[in-house]
Amino acid sequence: MPTGAVESPKISLRHALATLAYRAAKAINNAPVSFSAFRPGDGSRTAGQILAHMCDLMEWALGIARGQERWHDSTPQSWAEDRQRFFTKLSALDSYAASGEEMHASPDKLFQGAISDCLTHVGQLCMLRRMAGAQIRGENYYVAEIEPGRTGADQAEPVYEFE
Repeated sequence: MPTGAVESPKISLRHALATLAYRAAKAINNAPVSFSAFRPGDGSRTAGQILAHMCDLMEWALGIARGQERWHDSTPQSWAEDRQRFFTKLSALDSYAASGEEMHASPDKLFQGAISDCLTHVGQLCMLRRMAGAQIRGENYYVAEIEPGRTGADQAEPVYEFE
């Protein structure tokens, strides 16, 4: 197998979760206290509602993986509480994927559903941060230090950010 080739769908899933964690940490960490309530316009979600939805997505994906699918719309908590909840659920999903226990859904389906949805919402949070005057720096994610198993809020420092 060539160097860097995918060894299994679970390895790819775990790398996708680590990528989500890295990108989400950049969007979520160090946001101003007022950011949770930021709404770009009438009828749109606040940043806090988006983060709470991301928490729900990770909880849902973990339930699917365990064969206990259920959906729950949670009420946003404080930014700090939902930040913690998001990374806790994301890490729990990663731990389950690494455990060797039976996956009741294919990694591909988990990626095309909850994980891809969360990545979309991370992009929304990045845009909202810019609109709220609390932008984050773009970076070359190809060279970022992302590794399966690193799924908490504490991530590696960026390797190459743009000016």
